[in-house]
Amino acid sequence: MKITFKLVALDIDGTLLNKERRLTPETKEAIRRVRERGTEVTLCTGRMFRAALPYAEELELELPLIAYNGGLVMQAETKEILYRRSLPGIYAKQIVRAAREKRFAINYYYEDRLLVEEINEANRLYAEWSKVPLEQVEDLVELPYEPTKILVMGNPEELDVFWAEHRELLGEEVYITKSWSSFLEFLHPEATKGKGLAALARHLGIERGEVMCMGDSFNDLEMFAYAGLAIAMGNADEAVKKAADYITGTNEENGVAQALEKFILRQ
Repeated sequence: MKITFKLVALDIDGTLLNKERRLTPETKEAIRRVRERGTEVTLCTGRMFRAALPYAEELELELPLIAYNGGLVMQAETKEILYRRSLPGIYAKQIVRAAREKRFAINYYYEDRLLVEEINEANRLYAEWSKVPLEQVEDLVELPYEPTKILVMGNPEELDVFWAEHRELLGEEVYITKSWSSFLEFLHPEATKGKGLAALARHLGIERGEVMCMGDSFNDLEMFAYAGLAIAMGNADEAVKKAADYITGTNEENGVAQALEKFILRQ
C-alpha cells in the first residue's frame, strides 16, 4: 500500500548539512519540491532554537521547530510554544557538580541562552560553531532555573564512562544521550526528539504513520521509534543504521535529497 507522507522531520548536523555546515543546492531544491507537493517539513535537532532558526529561514520553513532534542517545540514568528520540558533543578545541580569534578566543559541552556561558568576552548568552539554568544555566570549551581538542557563536552571515552555512571545513578529521571561523540546531553525524560515530534504531529493532525524522519546520531533513536519511516544517513553510527528502516547516502552525497526523491517525489 502506498504511503503518503505528510510531515518530514530532519536532523540538522550530520544530516541536513554537509561537513562545511552548509545546505547544498540539491538539498534545498528537493525540500522546496516536497513542500510544493504539500508535504510539511520541519527541523528536529539537538541544537538551541536560535541556532536552528537560520537554517529554517534559509529553507523558508513555516512550521514550529523541534529544538533541544524535543525539549522545546516553538513557532518562530509568534513564539507560540507547543511543547516544553525542562530538567528539574535538583538533577541539574547534581550533573553540574559531577561534571566540574571531571573537568568537563559545561553548557547550560535556559530561555534559549547559552550560559557557562568559564570560557574554555570547548565552549568557545561550540559558540563559534553554533553562532550563539556565551553568557558567563559565576556559578551554574546557584542559578534559580530549570534548564532546558545541560551539555557536557570532553573526551568521548571519558564521557561514555560518565554516561554509564549517571544512567545508573539517575535512572529514568533524566534523559541522557549523545549528539556527537564528544557531546553528552542531559534533559528531562520527556525531552526527546520522539516526544517533540509527536507533539507537533498532534498539533497538525498528522498520524505517526504519515511521518518520515532522517538522522545520524544516538539522539535520533527516539525519533526513529516514533516515525512511520525512519531513515539513517550513510554517515550514521552503525547502531543508528540498525534502528532505521532505510539507509540513504551520506550528508556529503545529498542523502536527504536522495531519500526525499525516493519516498516522496517519485511516488
